[in-house]
Amino acid sequence: MIGNIPTDPPSDCDVCPRLVDFRNELNGQHPDWFNAPVPSFTAPDPRLLIVGLAPGMKGANRTGRPFTGDYAGDLLYETMIHFGFATGRYEARPDDSLELRDAIITNAVRCLPPQNKPTGPEIKSCRPFLLSTLDKTPSVKVVLALGRIAHETFLSALGLRRAQFAFKHCARHELGVGKLVMFDSYHCSRYNTNTGVLTTEMFRSVFEAIRCDIPDT
Repeated sequence: MIGNIPTDPPSDCDVCPRLVDFRNELNGQHPDWFNAPVPSFTAPDPRLLIVGLAPGMKGANRTGRPFTGDYAGDLLYETMIHFGFATGRYEARPDDSLELRDAIITNAVRCLPPQNKPTGPEIKSCRPFLLSTLDKTPSVKVVLALGRIAHETFLSALGLRRAQFAFKHCARHELGVGKLVMFDSYHCSRYNTNTGVLTTEMFRSVFEAIRCDIPDT
């Protein structure tokens, strides 16, 4: 923890009024959905931290587990299983047999934002939870930022200048914070894959590079 800040916000977190209003609206429409800040998904003593931007409406906001229930999770977990960062079978639901291995997955913003676009103040308000997550997992050696905004948000959380670490797919950055290294990837969204911005081969190339810093055990 950083002071008394937990790694995950409480289920009734009320820090961001716009996100609370949206959550309450969805509770009325879909009372069987998770509709709350989504906690991190982790293995014991992870060496890889994967940071997304925010939960998807029909993904993590519905299921309560990061990247679970939408296309981004299909590609992410398939790739993680292939490279040994997860085991079991991903079936797009939180009670499947999927387990992470040597990895933790979180989002820079834990609540679903309207149109999947959190505001600057909302990102900043959730920053303490991201920092606390990193603080409580000292085993982390490598961070994978999924998308430019996650990349920039993580740098800002650490107080680093964005201009020193330009976002580029498959880029590797030595952050100068201990021995922490950050890799970048285009987000594994359906839009990016449908438009050819990100292919399965491109996504796998990032994990191949990560395995050079985190050898399989």
